[in-house]
Amino acid sequence: TTFQDGGEEVEDGAVYNVTLKKVQIQQAANKGARWLGGEGDQLPPEHTVRQYETSKIRAIKAGTLEKLVENLLTAFGDADFSYISIFLATYRAFASPRAVLELLLDRFGNLETSSQGEVANLNSLESEMVLRAEIASVLRAWLDQCSEDFREPPDYLCLLKLLHYLKNNMPNSDMESRVQNLLKQFQNQEVEAVDGFCSTSSSDLVDGEELESSNPEEFSSFQDHVVAEQLTYMDVMLFRRVVPYHCLGSIWSQRDKKENKNLAPTVRATITQFNAVTKCVISTILGTRELKIQQRAKIIEKWIHIAHECRILKNFSSLRAIISALQSNSIYRLKTTWMCVSKDILLMYEELSEIFSDHDNYLTSRELLMKEATSKFANLDSSEKENQKKSQKRLQLQKTKGVMQGTVPYLGTFLTDLIMLDTALQDYVEGGLINFEKRRREFEVIAQIKLLQSSCNSYCLIPDQKFIQWFRRQRHLTEEESYKLSREAEAAADTNILSPKSQKSMVKRISTIFLGTDVFTPPKEQTLKSSPVGGSSGESTDSASVSSCEFNHSETEDVCVTPVSSPEDPLKKGSISSDKGSGCSKGSTCDAGSGLDSGSMPCRDSGSVLSSAPRALPVYNRQSEGSCIIRVSMDGLQDSIYKSILITNQDRIPDVTQRALLKHNLEPDAVEDYELVQVISEDKELVFPRDANVFYGMNSHVNFDFILRKRA
Repeated sequence: TTFQDGGEEVEDGAVYNVTLKKVQIQQAANKGARWLGGEGDQLPPEHTVRQYETSKIRAIKAGTLEKLVENLLTAFGDADFSYISIFLATYRAFASPRAVLELLLDRFGNLETSSQGEVANLNSLESEMVLRAEIASVLRAWLDQCSEDFREPPDYLCLLKLLHYLKNNMPNSDMESRVQNLLKQFQNQEVEAVDGFCSTSSSDLVDGEELESSNPEEFSSFQDHVVAEQLTYMDVMLFRRVVPYHCLGSIWSQRDKKENKNLAPTVRATITQFNAVTKCVISTILGTRELKIQQRAKIIEKWIHIAHECRILKNFSSLRAIISALQSNSIYRLKTTWMCVSKDILLMYEELSEIFSDHDNYLTSRELLMKEATSKFANLDSSEKENQKKSQKRLQLQKTKGVMQGTVPYLGTFLTDLIMLDTALQDYVEGGLINFEKRRREFEVIAQIKLLQSSCNSYCLIPDQKFIQWFRRQRHLTEEESYKLSREAEAAADTNILSPKSQKSMVKRISTIFLGTDVFTPPKEQTLKSSPVGGSSGESTDSASVSSCEFNHSETEDVCVTPVSSPEDPLKKGSISSDKGSGCSKGSTCDAGSGLDSGSMPCRDSGSVLSSAPRALPVYNRQSEGSCIIRVSMDGLQDSIYKSILITNQDRIPDVTQRALLKHNLEPDAVEDYELVQVISEDKELVFPRDANVFYGMNSHVNFDFILRKRA
């Protein structure tokens, strides 16, 4: 079979793409070979005669609404076999169900009118039967694939119109009884509220129940695999109910308008669940002030194990939610707590984070999703032997029980793709025709969602009411509350690491986690100091501020460890980094660009404890990979009392000034009252304009020493 481009055909109100399909239908011996008694399949090509048949495939490219609806009846004859599915999945972007139904039934499906017109010319009852069969085929596909289009409480006008048509034209047919049953089903079901789809909203609480702060002991009582299974159960129930057309960019992008507050409830419900998981992770880690460092680290470890169980269950939604929570600003900044997390679990966390790396438009997660979309079990590859053993053991247990998994995707990926398609492609082409090529492209994404929804039928999960009730009762912290609790937790932890002995232990601990070695010697300029101000060392006493650096605009004073490595032996392990490529600050959310609701699914946090890319740690006095560390002191104080701040090639003067003020415990709102200057020499300074880019504007050939000075 070969295909050839046949160009375009233009009709009144429609443009078609034409493809010529050439198919071999017969191969026989030629005249000479037959005289010798040879058979066609036993002879070389020069002794055979091939017969081909060429057929024309017409696919509508653009058209008026009338032509697109008419094409529903003729597409099968034009060999455009996927047209009906594509139209039904995407027509809500340019028409209403009522408009399509009226055209289909009144204009093209009116058998009495047809018999006096086109059908009468053929003078054949057969043509009427063909039209009736075509109408029935379209209606059957509509009810099979998009029955939700007819859910219009309380009147159900479209369904009643369809029922009236069937009684007149197809009485006592299976189609008529099916529509009657669907109408009864809709009428018997309670009309659901906007957030009624979400199984985790606080409105679902039983009378007498109240939201409560996280209880670490109760949370610890749930086994890791049980938590993962219950999160998957809730995700599956919601994802299976997602109406695919709710995800279309032209619909989802309109969600923020006041009149559209009830728009796309099934997608909103999925996002609400995603956020509930993220907030649950944060509240269990920070919700109890009395927790010790080791206890808080154990909770982080437990959530990493739960994330791994979600990976085994192929639940990428809750997996992404947990990873996003652990990468949020309030959790990420708990440096002392993270140092108490075991190395093996940190490596597991790094591997799980790699799945959602934003490299090449999230290529890793996309490839993994397509690879496992319809597979029976997860395909787990781990570079860490211990993690590999645990994963294989869990998978083997599932296979022994004969339990198969579906796949729950991170819906934000599809929302992003559909919004990008909606933005990039025009709705109408020349002549005011509806651009149906755009709808074909959108259907490629919609088809993936439908495939994954079908795969979710493979799950066999039983709800655990004890966990579900605990999950619903959790009081979610606001960003302000979580950040305040995070600072309190880290401040309490800092009181235990002020002695030189504990500080050395901390440095060794970080080197063990990130470099995989027990032998570590920090460079001279990064060595922690604890001598008093004006002491013989001449260094700052600012706790750990001499070696502190700021990651991703956090206000904490963090220990920055710079490995000693030669050019021939660069650092190859993951490291603390500040990846600005995401375009989102820590704990922020992606809006239209990611296809998510404002204030909804958090994007991948750029400042993960173990970065997804093997890059060197930023250091003082050297610009590397778009970042570096500068030292900022206050004018009038000793030069040795400074704060080390990490800056990137995206930072401008107001951002750096504000963070420097925070570091020096000054009012951050007073940015306009200060200027930032770089010390070039004893008698020279570089003064920056108010909106300059610090990274590109600074002199990289001298020390990265800056002064914050009040404007004259």
